Amino acid sequence: MKKIKLSRVCKGLFVAVMTVMVLSFVESCRKDDDVSEDVKTQKIIFKAEGSSGVNISKAVYGIDGNPITVNGLSGATWTSPELTAEGVVYNTNVVVNATGVDAASTLKVQIWVDGQLKKESVSSGMTLSASTSYSF
Repeated sequence: MKKIKLSRVCKGLFVAVMTVMVLSFVESCRKDDDVSEDVKTQKIIFKAEGSSGVNISKAVYGIDGNPITVNGLSGATWTSPELTAEGVVYNTNVVVNATGVDAASTLKVQIWVDGQLKKESVSSGMTLSASTSYSF
């Protein structure tokens, strides 16, 4: 009787160990498929430029829904720090607010990726809000 119980326990243990090994192998293969050896890195910069007399006051920018807000700006130009995006990036967004001197005042916002202008938008008037987005 003891031999029968022991062999059943051994068989059960063997099956359990093999199951864990197979599942570990399958999971490790899945992780390898999800992660590329060539992780793409992109350098992203957001810029704003107003016409003469425009005063930029606020900028909100970000990558994939992670906004960065900058308040208390002044002057006719603004450039974000360079952001490094690694891996899969879906989109970038920028919104800049400013005050113009007259109805002919303009505010231009841009998105630069790896040194290349990817998207640009222009707003005009006395109360300026320019926005744009770029999808990869």
